[in-house]
Amino acid sequence: MTNLPFGFGAGDPGDDDDPENRSGSSGGSGPGGQGPGGLPPGSGPAGSGQGGFGAGGFDLSQIGNMLAQLGQMMSQAGSSGEGTTGPINYDIAQKLALQAIPAAHPASSVDLDKVREAVRLAEIWLDGVTGFPAASRTVTAWNARQWVEATMPTWKLLCSPIAERVTSSWTDALPEEIRGQVGPLLGMLSSMGGMTFGSQLGQGLAQLSGEVLTSTDVGIPLGPDGTAVLMPLAIAEFTQGLNVDEDQVRLYLAAREAAHHRLYAAAPWLRDRVVSLVTAYAAGIKVDFDEMENLAQQIDPSDPASLQALLSGQGMSAGMLEPKITPGQESTLRALETVLALVEGWVDTVVTQAVGERLPGAMPMQETMRRRRASGGPSEQAFENLVGLQMRPRRLRAAAELWQAVGDSRGNEGRDALWAHPDLLPGAADLDDPAGFVERDKQFSELLAGIGDVEDLAEIEGSNEPHDDAAGDQAAGETTEGTTTEQHDENPPSDQAWTDRQQGGSSDPNGGNDRTPKDG
Repeated sequence: MTNLPFGFGAGDPGDDDDPENRSGSSGGSGPGGQGPGGLPPGSGPAGSGQGGFGAGGFDLSQIGNMLAQLGQMMSQAGSSGEGTTGPINYDIAQKLALQAIPAAHPASSVDLDKVREAVRLAEIWLDGVTGFPAASRTVTAWNARQWVEATMPTWKLLCSPIAERVTSSWTDALPEEIRGQVGPLLGMLSSMGGMTFGSQLGQGLAQLSGEVLTSTDVGIPLGPDGTAVLMPLAIAEFTQGLNVDEDQVRLYLAAREAAHHRLYAAAPWLRDRVVSLVTAYAAGIKVDFDEMENLAQQIDPSDPASLQALLSGQGMSAGMLEPKITPGQESTLRALETVLALVEGWVDTVVTQAVGERLPGAMPMQETMRRRRASGGPSEQAFENLVGLQMRPRRLRAAAELWQAVGDSRGNEGRDALWAHPDLLPGAADLDDPAGFVERDKQFSELLAGIGDVEDLAEIEGSNEPHDDAAGDQAAGETTEGTTTEQHDENPPSDQAWTDRQQGGSSDPNGGNDRTPKDG
């Protein structure tokens, strides 16, 4: 895996830069007889044994073929519709992903019935461990191609901010006069960048589609709102490596899927929070043009291989075309990592409570899923390729331990109440010290309870204050205005007086004590 943000992936270890892949009389051409980067065979650099620039000179017909392919690609992109606009060509992304996925029939009616029954039973079990209501209005089963098609809208939300900022960062640093001179070229480069990003995204989605088991494997629901999804074919392949019955695996995954949907429905701010953090990270992306200028001075124009090394990010150019991560971006990544870890930790906790005593294979399944994340499952791969984020297993385990401790202290209802607002959630430091967070939470709860007790006592004392009958008879002869004035002196300040104090003023014309309680 790579820590590079979206659009800055490292070279494919199996590409034509690898000497082992350049052996043979064909010159190491790519799939379908193509050369490196999808170019025609024989279009490689000098000395590569692939024709083109070599001892025999260069073949103008190959240049013509390259330009013809490029023109065809641009023409297809221009007529493909709405997906061509924006920083990523999503039409190309979806087409490439679908082309890379083997054809398969949709889930059978038998598989669909099994999925629906598993989700139905999981919802019943979850009702006993969380107050969040069931949120899966639709339950279905997908194959890999259906997953790509149905999740594309969510990938647009996650990927567009990064790609848009990467694209704009290249033009923002150009002087205004140069930008005006190369305007048409920048437009063409932007279009080509959209196709490049689309190609990269399509390849990633094709890989992910064969690994995901549910619609929430990356930490957020990727499908339509309220749609719980299981992938029968992927689950069957996943079960082959386990010593657990497939029905138990399906039920465990159904519980995880249903728990994710409950959480995101009960905390409607959560999905927007994840997207906003990705967008905030993207806003800080910058390309260091000083390093690019230094690099350009070291390139030998007579050696095409040096240009290829530049474009592939190898050799002396390694790391120079990548955006530099700023301290602010690192802080954003930590916040995103913490949110996703809290989501996975909560799901892990409630699912263990719900199925732990009912499924003999629950504990092995829990450990398997944790190891899957630790070894770089779909969740880690997706976010690491997107924003350079690694979901560290220590964070996930710590989050699960924290939610378990909070549940033991507050109860399930009190535990889930922390999702009412992002400011109530534990932070990154709390994941390092779950016991400390629980202790501070107890102290805060006791403080709130003390404030409530003081207010209740004040109300009781006011209602039980003894009255003198004689004084009451005498007071009856006094004016209503005097009585009202006396009552106002003994009552707490009015709402207006409280507002005046918050603004630094006082409702007492004599500047007297407003009798605000000193301690709750």
